[in-house]
Amino acid sequence: MRNALTFDVEDYFHVSAFAGHVSRASWDSLPSRVEANTQRILDLLAEAGSSATFFTLGWVAARFPRIVRAIADAGHEVACHSDEHRRVFDLSPQEFREDTVRAKRALEDACGQQIRGYRAPSFSITQRSLWALNILVELGFEYDSSIFPVDHPNYGMPGVSRFPFRVKTAAGPLTEFPMATIALGGRRSPFAGGAYLRFLPYFYTRWGIRYVNRAESQPVCVYLHPWELDPKQPRIHSGLTGTIRHYVGLRGTVAKLKKLLTEFEFGTLRSQIESSQITEFELSV
Repeated sequence: MRNALTFDVEDYFHVSAFAGHVSRASWDSLPSRVEANTQRILDLLAEAGSSATFFTLGWVAARFPRIVRAIADAGHEVACHSDEHRRVFDLSPQEFREDTVRAKRALEDACGQQIRGYRAPSFSITQRSLWALNILVELGFEYDSSIFPVDHPNYGMPGVSRFPFRVKTAAGPLTEFPMATIALGGRRSPFAGGAYLRFLPYFYTRWGIRYVNRAESQPVCVYLHPWELDPKQPRIHSGLTGTIRHYVGLRGTVAKLKKLLTEFEFGTLRSQIESSQITEFELSV
């Protein structure tokens, strides 16, 4: 079974864990590594013959349009990851609309393609920000991949479907592709992306993907960030929790990604949605 491979294209200083330690006004003065790190991913995908979806910040597209164009020219999908990596539930509907319009325009100008997919920073479409899905449809998006179907202090909607489903909004339908989880003993556990992929042993990630593919006949969405392949990135002092979340496991990410590319077949999220059976799930928007 083919699974979806996705990358959230942002720089190391964009992450939400550093929001209280790095001001947006200082971003342009910091040494950027997103272009080189993303190119490294493109090289790995070319070597493996795999394709992926790159959820990219408008901020990145405005400053590094060449790497966004390189993503598209290599046959991958460019999608939207907001403009300035602000969490959706921290914005008003109007602020979210304006941020998304800016990002979508910057990405389409850079890659020359229509942007159809969206992923919120830090999976910040939750029960209190479901209104954002209606705005996405109004702006021409066809799918979203922002909902993490788990109970987590910073994000999550534990009651929604674990697998791709269609959302009915006032503006029209939207397909949602949730993050990958394993359901064991009545609990849902993330396993196939970001810190979960870095922290957990590779054999568990491999087992989880195979279990969902074979036992549940469902695809998995794997996600990573370019900075997760970069153990030499500048260190930002952000307290113990932020340091653990951001830096632990960086040295092993490339090896894990290479194994995944060798052992599983991956494609873009959009192609996976087009080839999957989408369930109907009642979600009040």
